[in-house]
Amino acid sequence: MALDDKTLKLCNCNRTMALDPKALAGALKLTQPIEIHTELCRKQVASFHGALKDEACVIACTQEAPLFSELADRAGSSSDIKFVNIREHAGWSKEGAKATPKIAALLALADLPEVEPVAGVSYKSGGELLIVGPAEAAISWAEKLAEQLDVNVLLTPGRGGELPAERRYPVWSGKVQSVKGYLGAFEVAWQQDNAIDLEVCTRCNACVHACPEQAIDFSYQVDMEKCKSHRQCVKACGAIGAIDFDRADRARSERFDMVLDLSRDPLIKTPQPPQGYLAPGDDPLEQALAAAQLAQMVGEFEKPRFFAYNEKICAHGRSSKIGCNQCIDVCSTAAIAPDGDHVKVDPHLCMGCGGCATVCPSGAMTYAYPRVPDFGARLKRLLSVYAQAGGKDACLLLHNAGESRALIAKLARRETGLPARAIPLEVHHPASVGIDVLLAALAYGASQVLVLATPKEASEYGDALRKQMGFAETIVNALGYGGAHFRLLA
Repeated sequence: MALDDKTLKLCNCNRTMALDPKALAGALKLTQPIEIHTELCRKQVASFHGALKDEACVIACTQEAPLFSELADRAGSSSDIKFVNIREHAGWSKEGAKATPKIAALLALADLPEVEPVAGVSYKSGGELLIVGPAEAAISWAEKLAEQLDVNVLLTPGRGGELPAERRYPVWSGKVQSVKGYLGAFEVAWQQDNAIDLEVCTRCNACVHACPEQAIDFSYQVDMEKCKSHRQCVKACGAIGAIDFDRADRARSERFDMVLDLSRDPLIKTPQPPQGYLAPGDDPLEQALAAAQLAQMVGEFEKPRFFAYNEKICAHGRSSKIGCNQCIDVCSTAAIAPDGDHVKVDPHLCMGCGGCATVCPSGAMTYAYPRVPDFGARLKRLLSVYAQAGGKDACLLLHNAGESRALIAKLARRETGLPARAIPLEVHHPASVGIDVLLAALAYGASQVLVLATPKEASEYGDALRKQMGFAETIVNALGYGGAHFRLLA
């Protein structure tokens, strides 16, 4: 059965969804009847195998996407397979029996072409890792990770812990001044406040035993609150010359591919830190989870360039007088910075939230992935098919691919689900929903637009969205459409 040139496979998941094949065929303007399977991923999997001979097919199940993809690979199939979630998004609901127009709309999206590719942003990481934090935790993780990565350790001021007996990796000590950069290109600067230069120190322990106040422990850092400045440690160190309380040049800096920050308070304080920087704090479980990610950050990676910037129409400044800072203020990654009368965006720091494009008053900053025409096509197809299938009062629910998608699934499993008129549409980040999307949704037939956010999103994004919704509501009300049309669910 073809959706245009695609073979369609529907399953009611062991009869837990009310699917009306005749109504769906009519809504999708199909000339052939739809077959409804009950266990496509189990006893009826042969039907899926048969579809692999076709050029393209649409499978109305996302739970078993890994299984179906593996079966296709084993069969050597070149079929273009798309997966659509009709279960959690429509069928599993108190109003599931009324959800035919929504199911038709969700399936219709699969007939759209893939979005056009955009320029990429590349990262290259060779596995050079800096572990920064208290000695006990930093050395412990360095010992665990030294076989997998090129480990470096920066001990922050404090006592406790011991340096290993074998010098397998560089160890420094000092107070961090700054951490800048991203995966493959971090630059860390610190002040060597410790009188003992750990690169020169032979770890002979002469200073430890010579100090009558026990101000030096086996991490070879001097506790200045205990130190009485009699300099017995300097004498004990002798010709090695590792100890200097009057060191003039204390500034240090190095470059790394990744940073594991074990400080109690993160060194990078932006709501969304850069790729390659992990700050689990002092919780052992969080530290273990972070360490497990590090090995996956070695190699070459690429992501889309999410934005496009036209400095000619930017309102940031003129003649060195600042006008607009909205994109700078809303960015949660510190990717945008002033650059004379314009701004500059570091594409490696940009995570694609789209907040900059949402708040930009001149259109100088635009969202490039997905492109506006691509997202507009999805919006139009979704709402037009819903209306053509007899759907009324469409409520567009915009959500992300992470926590918000999981929340919708959780609601469906508890047999509550989304109302039949609530149509979910995934966006990369809720902050990308600007006045253009809000008004376009109403123009294409939605009666309401809800944006589902989570507590993980920076507060600046919520403020920006509410402001955009206020603008859109004013326009719609002025056109004679009363009531509330836009709402942020957070």
